[in-house]
Order: sequence, then C-alpha cells, then structure tokens
Amino acid sequence: MLEAAFWGFVGGGALLIGALAGIYLSASMRVIGLVMAFGSGVLISALAYELMREASEIAGTTSAVLGLFAGSLVFFGGDWLIDRRGGHRRKSPRGPQAGAGASALVLGALLDGIPESAAIGVSLIGGGGVGVAVVAAVFLSNVPEALSASAGMRASGRSVGYILGLWAAVTAASTVAAALGFAFLSGAGPVATGAIEAFAAGAVLTMLADTMLPEAVEHAGPLVGIVTAVGFGAAFLLSAA
Repeated sequence: MLEAAFWGFVGGGALLIGALAGIYLSASMRVIGLVMAFGSGVLISALAYELMREASEIAGTTSAVLGLFAGSLVFFGGDWLIDRRGGHRRKSPRGPQAGAGASALVLGALLDGIPESAAIGVSLIGGGGVGVAVVAAVFLSNVPEALSASAGMRASGRSVGYILGLWAAVTAASTVAAALGFAFLSGAGPVATGAIEAFAAGAVLTMLADTMLPEAVEHAGPLVGIVTAVGFGAAFLLSAA
C-alpha cells in the first residue's frame, strides 16, 4: 500500500510542477494547448494499452466494457454537477467562468485527478510492479493540466497561495486514492479488479474528451490532432518496451 501511495504521489506531484509553470512561466495559449494535446495522447494510449487491455484479459471483454461505461457515466454526472456550480472552464488558461466558486474548482480538480491515481494503485495488484506506462501517462498529462488551469486561475485573480494550496490538496488526495485503490482491491477477484480498472479508464477518457481536448483545440487549433497522435505514439512505445 505504501508503494501505491508513493507512485500516486509521484503522479499527483506533477500537478505542483505544472502549477508552478503556469504561475511563473509566460507560455502562450498555443503552447499550452499543444502541451495539453500531448498529455492527452499519452493518457489515451495508457488507457487503451494498459488499463483496458489488462481489464479485458482478467475480467473478460463484457465486464471491461461495462466498467468503462460505468466510469464514464459517473464522471459525466459529477462533471455536470460541478459545471452547474461554475467549474465548466476550470482548465482554461483564460480562467474559469465568471462567478466560479472555490468549491467548484476544488471539486473539479479532485474529480479529474482521483480516477487517474486510483488506476495507479490498481495497476500494482497482482505483485507485478507498478504500471510504468500508467504512472508516466498520469505524470505527463498532469503537468499541462495544472499548467493551463493555474495560468487561468492566476489570470482571473486567484492568489499564488490559493493555487498552490489547491494542487497540494489534490496531490494529497491522489496519494490517498492510489493507496486505497490498492488496499480495497488487493483481495478482490479478477472480475472486480478488471471492472475497476475499466471504470477508471472510462472516467479518465471522458475527462479528456470533455475538458482537456476541447481546451487544447480552442487554443492551439488543428495541430492538436497531430500532437495528440505524437503523445499517443510515445506512450505506446513506452508500453511496448
């Protein structure tokens, strides 16, 4: 469980790196969009070739697909509630929508980050070691995610202390989520374990399609497609190594 917590912290710690970059580096909107696209491609590859493939192998195709749909629906429901509280553009480098409350930003960050970290914890089940591609994908996607959101929050007047405190809290929650993902499922049967892996994959995939990729296209244009493919290919090579 401690190992799961450590790797969850590594993945979540990228949020703090991204936050510092978003606060102190003057990256253009286009660059931020392209970095988000690369991170999205990396994460999509890890979902397909690590989580869903393993879920299908250990739990069967039907359970994996049902888990994927369940994760997507749960994320969609949570995201819809947060959007109604003002968290719709929480990852935009131009800032969240006017009137977005602190609770909406915090809950949105937690909703986006916890499924990824739980997936890291689940990848340790079975004693085969952590899924390196999953950790790398979470790390590489968290940097641009926090960079964009932090630049936006800074532009909307949020203090540096508020922004760093937000991401520190999400990093702590990610650490706990990875540990709990391992602890609660280490004794579960293969069907339950595979379904949870697929559940995490569905939640993360829906997050990418709903928040990160639309923001990337808005700020970087058609080149996002190519950069997303580059990220996907890089993660695929890592997974196949």
